[in-house]
Amino acid sequence: MCPSMPQHLCSQYFHTSRGSGCPRYEYATKYDHVTIRNTLDGTHHAIATMDPSRYGFDHANIPLPQATRQARKEETVTRIWITMALTLIGGSLGARQANAQPAAVLDKDAATTELTQLSDALESISQYVERAVVQIFATTYSPVPNSPTGAFSQQRTTGSGVILDPTGYIVTNAHVVSGARRVQVLLAQTDDARPSDSVLRPRGELVGAQVIAKDYETDLAVLKIPRKGLEYLELGDSDQLRKGELVFAFGSPLGLENTVTMGVVSSVARQLRPEDPMIYLQTDAAINPGNSGGPLVNIEGEVVGINTFILSQSGGSQGLGFAAPSNIVRNVYQQIRESGRVRRGEIGMNAQTLNPALAAGLGLSRDWGVLVGDVYPQGPAARAGIKAGDIVMSLDGRPMENGRQLAVNLYGVKPGDTVKLDVLRGKERMTKTVDVIERRPDLQRFAELLSPKENSVLKLGILALDLDSTVAAMLPSVRYQEGVVVAAILREITAWNGPLLPGDVVYEANQRRTRDMKELREALNPLAPGSNMVLHVERQGQLMYLAFEVEY
Repeated sequence: MCPSMPQHLCSQYFHTSRGSGCPRYEYATKYDHVTIRNTLDGTHHAIATMDPSRYGFDHANIPLPQATRQARKEETVTRIWITMALTLIGGSLGARQANAQPAAVLDKDAATTELTQLSDALESISQYVERAVVQIFATTYSPVPNSPTGAFSQQRTTGSGVILDPTGYIVTNAHVVSGARRVQVLLAQTDDARPSDSVLRPRGELVGAQVIAKDYETDLAVLKIPRKGLEYLELGDSDQLRKGELVFAFGSPLGLENTVTMGVVSSVARQLRPEDPMIYLQTDAAINPGNSGGPLVNIEGEVVGINTFILSQSGGSQGLGFAAPSNIVRNVYQQIRESGRVRRGEIGMNAQTLNPALAAGLGLSRDWGVLVGDVYPQGPAARAGIKAGDIVMSLDGRPMENGRQLAVNLYGVKPGDTVKLDVLRGKERMTKTVDVIERRPDLQRFAELLSPKENSVLKLGILALDLDSTVAAMLPSVRYQEGVVVAAILREITAWNGPLLPGDVVYEANQRRTRDMKELREALNPLAPGSNMVLHVERQGQLMYLAFEVEY
């Protein structure tokens, strides 16, 4: 069998005198009607042809019914597999010829044909994917720095997205639409019936979009546009990716609509910080600002990742691009579609990745797995008898290799259910049944509740919210039921003993009680530039005084 071709494609498309499936080292010699010849013995006694139109592949590039659409996808994938196999085989045959004769007499036409077929195959996958890729425009308003009048400026940013459902559901990055007051989506142009001799195709339709929800932990967001019958892509299985696999990055880098770049998977699991709950696919496919939210696609036309960020010393692509894996995207996307938000389970403990240094220092008998670093008082793990220093061997029978794996496996467990942990304590092994509760939302969820005009406190350089039941649910327990919560920092101000941080609750300003934002502004407005202000705040359950200098 061809080393580069899946068995199911061989058996589906190729039938020779040796039986179903293609014999080893078969290759194609034509593009539209693929001819297969047996080269095992140098003869051409087994010949089969494949007509693309027979499988519903439409070269006119118009929206197709689902059955035809699937056939077109299979045809495109098949063409790529054939071409890659041909290229490998042609290179092998060429190498044997090179040993037998001078390079000057090699068949240049055959080499050119192989490269042309590879180019045509890549063009096909690009045409298949680009119809579901969109450009996103987000309009935000932000305070003008150091403006004494509290003026706001309008900013328009751009990013990318991908349609995952024909009824108009789109996935992008949360940071693309964060704080946006207006979101628009530019669809790809699909009207091929319109005659045109220009290589510059007309722009697609610009449609208003609704942000269904954002998940800041994974930096993903789901949008909805009022359209049906759209071309869309399917999510692949990112767990099946392998280092070196060919991938394509689609998007609108620097605002250049519907751009495609090609590369390989550089790493299938890149964790940028120790114990970071998020991992990424790394690729050397060129990704630049504006690609954020666009799809990373495999040769089967499936979305295996959502391009999220780059590491760069210049601001441009240096071959270090990172994408959220499609299996994580699927979890977030499905939860947002079903309930409008992402719920994650937890069991009330801090899980760390166990390494040899920790094992040696703690005298543990095992130097890999999941180490319990903390058990929260009165939490489910504490009630189940879990203790700090325990090693978690498995969760519901699945071996646990690192702290992130434990957290991710808990994401899929509904709050109210239970899990079984196999725990090693010293030399004793035990099984604990632990209740799963819903994890408190991340403080970045404050951003969904903010309006720059309504929530700005300019003298403190912050965006703030009144402490109510909704906001209180995002915080640890608070001392008082009324106050002002710091939601975001707009600018740094002169601080004597530390800055304000998101999640701080302001109860007093210069000894004046501040039950809501109205009272906080009233306490700050009379203060002249250069004067001092002292805030009484609560941070992570502790009360403290913070001193600042009024700048204007």
